[in-house]
Amino acid sequence: MKFLKYIVTCFVMMASLSGCQKTQKLSITNVSYDPTRELYSAYNKQFIHYYQKTYHQAVTVVQSHGGSGKQALEVDNGLKGDVVSLAVQSDVDTLMKSGLIKQGYMHHYPHQSAPYTSTIVFLVRKGNPKKIHDWQDLTKKNVGVITPNPKTSGGARWNYLAAWYAFEKQGLRVTQIKKQMKALYHNVLVLDSGSRASTTTFCENGEGDVLITWENEAYLTMKENPGDYEMIIPSASILCQPTVALVDEVVKEKGTRKVANVYIKHLYSASAQRLIAQNYYRPVNQTIYQKQRATHQSHTIKKLTKCWIVDDLSMTTIEHFGGWAKATKVHFQDGGYFDEIYK
Repeated sequence: MKFLKYIVTCFVMMASLSGCQKTQKLSITNVSYDPTRELYSAYNKQFIHYYQKTYHQAVTVVQSHGGSGKQALEVDNGLKGDVVSLAVQSDVDTLMKSGLIKQGYMHHYPHQSAPYTSTIVFLVRKGNPKKIHDWQDLTKKNVGVITPNPKTSGGARWNYLAAWYAFEKQGLRVTQIKKQMKALYHNVLVLDSGSRASTTTFCENGEGDVLITWENEAYLTMKENPGDYEMIIPSASILCQPTVALVDEVVKEKGTRKVANVYIKHLYSASAQRLIAQNYYRPVNQTIYQKQRATHQSHTIKKLTKCWIVDDLSMTTIEHFGGWAKATKVHFQDGGYFDEIYK
């Protein structure tokens, strides 16, 4: 009798545990950089519906945003991000060096784990009162420049490298480029911690004459403030490739590897790529990208700019600087070129 009672008790406990597992709700966290707030807010809704329909399981997605470098540091210090979608590969490399992300993560997903790209442009006030058209104009006296801090912001690093490349294209030597960069950063009024903070400084606080920013952030700002700002396409820029990765140690601890992996893979789906285009990023799906170009060419925003989008031929890539490891060492580590320029 006691044995039978024991068997019944065990059966009830197993049934109870099974019921808990079926009703337990999955939750993952995407730790990202500042300007992706709107993109991932829309994408997370799409993904939650897709995962429920495909895998018959509910999932919630928590968003975390800030300067890319600061976000990487937060994860390194214990923030349980299942996925990171950071502005620069070097910030993901920081987590790889800490052992949180496995080596070779760049080859886990298509296009070197970059499901979308962007570039760097200028945003000026209506009428472009300071007549700003190219990087050289940012070095002139009485021009207030807003750009974030390369020590904390991935977007700021893209801004810096785009400017460096533009001066290099003029045939200047390193010492001459440093002189031009020093003049540009002498005009910087505020070095915010992230790109969205710089947008706030420029738009809401009314500081500066020009904001150096992501192309997608410029389009979004003009959409939200019709007629108040104009986007300027400089003669040279850089192809920005934000990087996504699984945080291996976190998904292992939480048991979320499957859902986090699907979360990243779904970014490359046609539906997600269309959503990426709608949020003014450049989708890596070329069919959708070309359709995006045609749409923007006929968009009223075109009337505000010299040309709707930077010609790909005028853009360099991070490989021009020897990759992120070399670029970080030369330009952004303590004692590097940026410190020389801004001190």
